[in-house]
Parts: sequence; structure tokens; C-alpha cells
Amino acid sequence: MQERRKKIIVTGGSGYIGSHTVVELYQSGFDVVIIDDLSNSDGSALKGIQSIIGQEISFYQVDAGDELAVNKVFELEGKVDGIIHFAAYKAVNESVEQPLKYYSNNVAGLINLLKSCLSHGCERFLFSSSCSVYGDAAQLPVSEESPLGEIRSPYARTKLMCEDILRDLAESGSSMKSVALRYFNPAGAHPSNEIGESPTINASNLVPVITETAIGKRSDFTVFGDDYDTRDGTCVRDYIHVSDIASAHVLAMKTMLEEGYDLSFDLYNLGSARGNTVLEVINAFIEVNHVKPRFSIGERRAGDVIAVYADNSKAVNQLGWNLQYDLNDIVRTAWNWEKKRSESM
Repeated sequence: MQERRKKIIVTGGSGYIGSHTVVELYQSGFDVVIIDDLSNSDGSALKGIQSIIGQEISFYQVDAGDELAVNKVFELEGKVDGIIHFAAYKAVNESVEQPLKYYSNNVAGLINLLKSCLSHGCERFLFSSSCSVYGDAAQLPVSEESPLGEIRSPYARTKLMCEDILRDLAESGSSMKSVALRYFNPAGAHPSNEIGESPTINASNLVPVITETAIGKRSDFTVFGDDYDTRDGTCVRDYIHVSDIASAHVLAMKTMLEEGYDLSFDLYNLGSARGNTVLEVINAFIEVNHVKPRFSIGERRAGDVIAVYADNSKAVNQLGWNLQYDLNDIVRTAWNWEKKRSESM
């Protein structure tokens, strides 16, 4: 008798990181159900996912924070073994301007989702967190044990609040077991060129800003500050290929589903352990793709931290995570995806 494939719900599964993770889950033997209200994506990734995996996908267009709607999904799908929660607002600058929007969606939405999970016996919860919880780190690289610095944005505070909620739930004796994955800077696109980053509003992350400028969607872009205390004056970030991020989710979920797993709450950094400045990323894009986007130097941006990059040894050692891509792969796959996306518009 064929063993039942374990079923995972992925909220925000038609989004950037979510879509790549859905593909990795399918290719690793899981059944996947996507919940997404399409507020941060246009749904085109669903076609890309289906093209890669070669089959239809179970999809519900509902808000992951709508408890009644999510309850209905659980009732329709039957036994669900775990959930991966991506669905959240994520623009740092928008969170500074509209903090209540972020607290309402990211924090209250998590609470409602947890209620639905617990009422339907889904007791493995993988949470999409962020390196922004480290704030201005006092020491680099940052490990999971590093003290948290001054947090600069409401977005980052929502992520830390959500981690605290999961930790409090664990300490209450709940049957829920959860893991928070603190992403650094996901970038790049799937090597198949079927899915990638497709912002529905103006892109604010560096790599899609570069590619949109290079393709002509923007006339130029601004580098926010060149007077930071870094090697070239621009901010330092840890850029990690989105497919490497996705593979870590599969490894974490497999670990949580192992018989005898007994950690109520845990967390892992997901980064490359390399720090690159903004100008280094721009120069890598130019060198790899032989295209030079126009940019200028502007004032610092509210909410930005100076430098952050990961100590990823915990994920490497405990999950068996191995990175397959580097910065050159990131800028190459991102550019290939941008060209394809622009041709189809």
C-alpha cells in the first residue's frame, strides 16, 4: 500500500518565496494546499508552479487571517500535517507610514491562523520571520543567540511580536510546535525561469529595482545613502537565493514531522553568511549580465539598518542545509526572469 503523502498548507503560496517553497515541497513528496488572498501577488505564479510540477494545484483565494474562511479550508482538505505561514505585509517604508495596517494584518492575522490550526489538529507551524528583528546588530555576523538591537520599523516589530506569540504558545504547554525562520535578503528566481519576484506595487527590494531599471520600466533608481560606516558607504545585506530559502523550509518541515520531535519552539537564520554592499550587488549585476542600469545616490531611507548578515551554522548543522547558489546566480536568474516577465506583458 502506497504511503500517504503528508499535506502542508502554505499561506501566501502564490507570492515570491511561497511559490518557490511550494515547488520544493511538491518535489520532496508533499501534497500542498495554497491559501492566498492575492493582495501581494497577481496569481501568475500559480501557472508557473503548475508548469514546473506538471499538475494542478489546490488553491483557495482567502485571507489567511480570516478564521472562518481558513476553518472552511481545513474542513474541505481533511487532515493537514503542517502549515507554512508566509502571508504578511512586508514593505519596510510602508510600515513606517501605515503601522496599524501592519499590526492588524501581520499580528492579528497570525493569531487567527493559529486558532484555526489548533482547532483542526494541525500542530506543526513554520513561520516566515526576518533578520530585521536584529535591528542594528552590535556584532556581526548575527547568530540566533545574538542580542536584538534597536528595531527600526513597525514591519520588524510585527515579526518579533509574532515570534513572541509562538514562543508564549509553546511555553503554555500547547500541543503546537513551531519554528521561526529568520530570512535575510531573498533574491533571484527559479532556474526554470517559470517563477520569480513579481511585485504588484512598486518594488522596494534592491534586486528587482535593479532589474526593472535595466529593462526600462524605470528610468533610474536611488541608492539610499553612501555615508554609512561600511567599506563603500552603502548598506550591507546578506543576499540569499530564493531557492535556497525554499529548500530550508522543506528541511525544517521534515525535521518537525519526524517521530519524536519534541521542541516546542525553535528558530533558524536563513542567510548566505556573506555580506554585500548595495554597490557590490549593482556591480555584480553589471558584470554578470553586461547591462548597466542608471542610478543616483540619495538620502538615507527611514527604517534601514546599516549592516546585517547571518551566521547560518545552526541551519547548516541541524537541518543539513547546503546553499546551491551565490550572488552571481542571484543576479543572473533575476535578470533572466525580468526579461521573460517583460516579454509577456
